[in-house]
Amino acid sequence: MLRLLPSAGTPRVPLRGMLVYALALLFFSGMDAVSRYLALRHPVPQVAWLRYGVHLLLMTVIFGPSMGRTLLHTQRRALILLRSLCLFFITLFMMFALRRLPLAEATSILFVAPLLVVLLARPVLQERIGVVRWVAVLVGFSGVLLVVRPGGDLDAIGVGFALMTALAGTAYQLMTRILSHTENPIVMLYYSALVGTVLFGVSLPWFWFEAMPSLLDAVLYGSLGVLGFVGHLCFTLAYRDAPASLLAPVTYLQLVWAGLLGWLIFGQLPDGYTLLGMLIVAASGIVVAIAGRAQDDVAG
Repeated sequence: MLRLLPSAGTPRVPLRGMLVYALALLFFSGMDAVSRYLALRHPVPQVAWLRYGVHLLLMTVIFGPSMGRTLLHTQRRALILLRSLCLFFITLFMMFALRRLPLAEATSILFVAPLLVVLLARPVLQERIGVVRWVAVLVGFSGVLLVVRPGGDLDAIGVGFALMTALAGTAYQLMTRILSHTENPIVMLYYSALVGTVLFGVSLPWFWFEAMPSLLDAVLYGSLGVLGFVGHLCFTLAYRDAPASLLAPVTYLQLVWAGLLGWLIFGQLPDGYTLLGMLIVAASGIVVAIAGRAQDDVAG
C-alpha cells in the first residue's frame, strides 16, 4: 500500500514536498477549468457525477487490491460522511459559480475559506489565534470585498454560489483537521468519491445527456476524474516531505494557476482592482500561515 507518511528513519525533503504540492494545486485549477468548460455546455450534476465516478473507479482499481475492505474502515464514519457531504456541496456550488464567473475571480473568492477557518479555529478547535492573524484575516476580507466590489462586472448570483462554496469549504477544512488525527487519508478520499458518485447519480434521470457530448467533451469528462484523483494524491503525498505549516503559504499559488488557465483557455483577464484584491487575499493568507507556524514553534 502507498505510504502516506515518511517511515521512521526516512528523511523528509521539504523542497520536493512543496513542488509536489504546487503540482497538486495545478491539477486542481485544471479540474476547475475543465469543469467550467463542461458546465457551460452540459448539466452540472452530469458533469459532477462523471468527475466523481472516474475518481471512484481509479481509487477502487489502484487501492482495492491491496486495501480491500479497509478502504471503508473508519473510526468516525458519521463525521467522515458529513465531511464527504461538504465536498459534494463544494463541487455543486463551485460548478454553478463557474458557469457565471471567470475562473480567477471565482478561485479568489474561495480563499475566504482559509480565513474563516482561522476565525473558527478558537471556538471549534480551541486554537490560539494571535493579533497578527486577526489583523491578516481582516485585511484578507477587504481583499475579497475588492474582488466582489459593488459596481463591478461580476455576476451577483455567481458570487453567491462562490461564497456558499467557501462556507462549505470552511466546514470541510475544519473536519479534515479533526479527522486527520485518527483516519487514513486514502479512506477519507475514497468516502468522498463514493458519496459524490452516489448523490450526483441520484439526479441523473433528470439530467442525463440533455445534449450529447462531442468527442472532445467525452475526453474532458474522463480527464476530470483523473485530474481530481492525481491532484488529491499529490496533495496527500506532499505531506510526506513537508509539514503543513510550510505548505500552507504555497496554497495561494492556486490563484496564479487559475489566472493563467483563465487567460489561456477562456481569454479572461482580471481587471486592476480585481488583481489588487487577489494579491491582498494571497498576502493575508501567507501572513496567516507564517504567523500560525511561528506560534506553533513558540508553543512547542
